[in-house]
Formats: sequence, C-alpha cells, structure tokens
Amino acid sequence: MEASGVRDGILTVTSRHTTTALTINENEERLLEDVRAFFSKLVPADDKYLHNDLHLRENVPPDEPENAHSHIVAMMMGSSEVVPVVGGELELGTYQAVMLVELDGPRQRTVNVMVMG
Repeated sequence: MEASGVRDGILTVTSRHTTTALTINENEERLLEDVRAFFSKLVPADDKYLHNDLHLRENVPPDEPENAHSHIVAMMMGSSEVVPVVGGELELGTYQAVMLVELDGPRQRTVNVMVMG
C-alpha cells in the first residue's frame, strides 16, 4: 500500500483466469480442507460435464484438461474482491486474508490489483 501513496480509498483485486477464484476468509488449513471437501461434494470432478467433451469443442489447446468443475466452482466463489484502505492499511478483520484459490493447477497465475483513493 505504501508504494501507491493511497491513505484512504479502496483496493480491488481481480483474477485474470476462469479457473481461479478470489475470496476473503480465514487462511487456516483445517478450514481450507473443509472448503475443499464441501466443493468436491457440491461439484464433483468426475461428474459428466459437456465442457469436458473436448473432442466436440473447437480450438481446444492440446494440453486442455477436463476442468468444467473448476469453472463452476470459480463462478460460485467469484473472481474479485474490494477491500477498504484506511490510513494506508487494508481494512481487514483479525482473521481475514485475501486469497487466490487455485481450482485447476498448479499453473502460473496473475491478478489485477488497483488502488484508488
């Protein structure tokens, strides 16, 4: 935040990928395991998805995985977050963290970060 010079305003962070999500929550390993288990039950990777019929799609890269479940979870979780900036600091709760959630990797990923104020 210091490099931006913004003392009061907002920070937006947006994922640039359709199989990642952004969220604000507690970065605690047991909770993260609970979340993984929840989404695995809700959107099982081994279900039948039309998106995974790679032979029926056009312009499919040769390394394209069967990842419809990753896209669906990303849509449910969301791809951006907005955080208030107060006094040059992110205004997050004690246990809150901004987390990029990898749903189809590991892969090289990027996010867009914008600070306004």
